Amino acid sequence: MKRNVLLLSVALLMGTFSTKIRAHEETSSSTVITKAVAVLRPASGSNVSGLVTFTKIDGGVRVVADVEGLKPGEHGFHIHEFGDCSAASAASAGNHFNPHKMPHGGPDSEHRHEGDLGNITADESGRAHYDRVDKQIGLNGPDTILGRSVIVHDKADDLQSQPTGNAGARVACGLIGVAGR
Repeated sequence: MKRNVLLLSVALLMGTFSTKIRAHEETSSSTVITKAVAVLRPASGSNVSGLVTFTKIDGGVRVVADVEGLKPGEHGFHIHEFGDCSAASAASAGNHFNPHKMPHGGPDSEHRHEGDLGNITADESGRAHYDRVDKQIGLNGPDTILGRSVIVHDKADDLQSQPTGNAGARVACGLIGVAGR
């Protein structure tokens, strides 16, 4: 008898939790995310760090990045498929985010990976600033960039070599998370 009461209590409790979870999911799915952020941490033994913000605006998503500790010059700048920067080389972030199986290209290419943001250019002090509106990436929907990662590479992305632009090692990685609604 005690066992049956216990099982009934657990079943009722689970039903309550299940209802609460469904209600939370319904509320969450109707929430529109308008801002995301990624804190860049060093990878591959570099000293590269920075901050990337993504803000939903009319016409796309404004991407603003400030990065330091780079070698002067251009560096590939991409969104990668997994939000996992745990490997020392950041290889755990996977490949470029490419949900529509497009060829690699630049941010203005007609056909490109969704994660192809081009290059970020460091000055002589190793600091780089990036500010552009991207019409392809999104903060909501099935192809959201949330939960993915931002990678800064050691070399310039040539914007054409397949599959990744020949941008070299990953020198910084940051998980993209919600910053506002």
